[in-house]
Amino acid sequence: MGINHIVIDDDMMAMLPESLESKISWDAVQEEFGSTEVIFIAFGNKNKTIYRQETFSILWELTEALENLDQVEKVSSIATLSRMDSQNGFMEISDLQPGQELTPSQINQIKDYLEKNPSVKKRAISQGDEYFNIMIQPYEDVPHDVMRNVVVEVGDRILPNAYDIHYGGTAYITGSVPTMIRNDITILLKIGLLIMAIVLMINLRNIFAVAMVFAIIIQSLLVMAGFMGWMVFFTGSERFYFTIINSSMPIILLTIANSDGVHFVTKFFKEMRNKKDVQKSLEATMGALLVPIFLTSLTTIAAFSSLSFASIKQLMGYGICISVGIAYAFILSSTFLPGVILIKKWNMTSKAVTQASIFEKMTAYFGGKVTSNPRLILGIGALVALLGVFGLMYLKVDVNIASFFREGTEFRNSIDFIDQEMTGTMDVRVRLEGSMKNPSTLNEMIALQRLMENNKKVTISYSIADIVKQMHRVVMDDDPDFESIPQEQDKVNNLFSMYSMSGDPEDFSSMVDYEYGVGLVTALSRVMSTDEIISIVGNIEEYVSSLKSIEKGSVTGMAVVIRDLIYLVVESSVISIIMSIILIGLITSIFFKRILWGVMAVIPLSVAVVINFGFMGISGIYLSHVTALLASVIIGVGVDFAIHYISQYIRLSNISEKKDLTNNVIEEVGYPIILDSASNMSFGALLFSTFIPVQYMGGLMVFAMISTSIGTLTFLAAIAEILKGNLVRR
Repeated sequence: MGINHIVIDDDMMAMLPESLESKISWDAVQEEFGSTEVIFIAFGNKNKTIYRQETFSILWELTEALENLDQVEKVSSIATLSRMDSQNGFMEISDLQPGQELTPSQINQIKDYLEKNPSVKKRAISQGDEYFNIMIQPYEDVPHDVMRNVVVEVGDRILPNAYDIHYGGTAYITGSVPTMIRNDITILLKIGLLIMAIVLMINLRNIFAVAMVFAIIIQSLLVMAGFMGWMVFFTGSERFYFTIINSSMPIILLTIANSDGVHFVTKFFKEMRNKKDVQKSLEATMGALLVPIFLTSLTTIAAFSSLSFASIKQLMGYGICISVGIAYAFILSSTFLPGVILIKKWNMTSKAVTQASIFEKMTAYFGGKVTSNPRLILGIGALVALLGVFGLMYLKVDVNIASFFREGTEFRNSIDFIDQEMTGTMDVRVRLEGSMKNPSTLNEMIALQRLMENNKKVTISYSIADIVKQMHRVVMDDDPDFESIPQEQDKVNNLFSMYSMSGDPEDFSSMVDYEYGVGLVTALSRVMSTDEIISIVGNIEEYVSSLKSIEKGSVTGMAVVIRDLIYLVVESSVISIIMSIILIGLITSIFFKRILWGVMAVIPLSVAVVINFGFMGISGIYLSHVTALLASVIIGVGVDFAIHYISQYIRLSNISEKKDLTNNVIEEVGYPIILDSASNMSFGALLFSTFIPVQYMGGLMVFAMISTSIGTLTFLAAIAEILKGNLVRR
């Protein structure tokens, strides 16, 4: 029932700490100038001019419909823009588009005005005069998915099929992507679960056994999701909102819950083969696995609890909720599963009981190789780890949502169109405190805009200084030589006074506050790479700090948010990995009463993490806020494999011959580890996602399963074989 209270949050800004400078600036800009997360609609026809009566009529109708939406605060298009004209030395303000139905003469007047004012033209139509551009600004508290849906509904309803339609902007992207990713993952998870069921069925050869494993998985998922909903209901905390980061939660819990069930069922069947008695087989299974399953659950919970130290606050809720799912999977494995096994009437002559499976036979091969060549295997493992370290130097970070889509897809085509033909979807906003009527301040704003536009990706910048320049030219008989900032502040004051006589000062509300004490410089750009974002934001911040007429300046906007999110992703990943390894090592050392066991428990998963991220660097796969959490999968599954191996090693060291110990341990745990890994590799189905990071996650999941399982049965086993004299004391 708690699932009903889950809140889905698509706001990327919610991931930033409240104390972060760019977040403080962002909030100030939203409060003073309205929401800066806009949606663009571009419509028109390739190779056809927009200067036609029917296109202006449609533009008017669409703009009016958008303005009537409850969620929309402001719409900017030719239909809403004002024009400034010189009339006998005075400034006359009128509507750029005077009505819905225009005469050819009126259309020509609009065209002439736009040609004379290129900065206005860039914001209103495409470079080739083929498409109109409409900018829709929502109210600050409107969720992006709601905004996206109502805008698209109006656009698709009003615009005829004869027009090409493109949607874009940060609000459109962030409002579309989370839902699309969740729907995509839901479909692919079903495929992955089907493949998992087939793999388990081939090896367990008993449909009831497979159903028991799935029962643990499904119940754990329901409890985790329900807990998240109840936490939102009782606390109201945003930490427990379902964000784009949480998209990986079901996959991670599936792998861990599957591990518990697979280890239990395979051990039970093996005991049944020898004892031919359900009660005794179950007692032997619980005696061998209850402790290691408890310890793997405890260490995995500790690993995810380390996310509380991360800078992204939603990761705390992520760690807590998935820990609850892991704890419940342990409870089910130690209570529900034994109860179901006792109730079931088992066929003692079935193949599932009497014959070893394919994977079970394979594990004997591993045992023989490790025992005969431990140093060779250890050396190969070390070389692979060194290759991973080398790959880390090439690992790059990218959290730009536009790069989530493969080129050529419909969604990516629209984003690219807005980037290439219109103003672009990325924005940088510079909030400046000072007198916005002071010529020195205005000239410094112009210089800042020139700096921004020196970057080839920046398509346009605008501020109140542009308006002052335009007004100055208009009152000087529209002479282009006077398109500059007046030298005296009194003249600037006069310009604003003249504008207010026939125009509305509210026209400047997106550029300057009511008191003219705070101004906003806006730059729009095409999608940038992570390195480009870091470079341009750094240059702007350095320049703003050197301005003399500005009392205080701060830089924000989606580009800055992405830059800060990059730092937070890297920082959170590093903190999580280091704290997880420390906690796992400490818990294992305390539990097994030897530091050496704690070190050995973290060696394979540490190597797996290095190899995985090194592989990402070598393959050119970017680290994002989606793929960064793959470390949690590696640690969660890797520690399970390592602890099961160590636990059985200690248990069998008391009853096995020393020379046969490694063979016996691998024979005991190798089969469930391989089966667990193979069944979890079914999530390679994510490779078929339409989202690039999800594709990466599918491929990396497969790689992680291979590296952690093989690493445990070779790398860890080789170390244990070499250190056997120190580990086994009799």
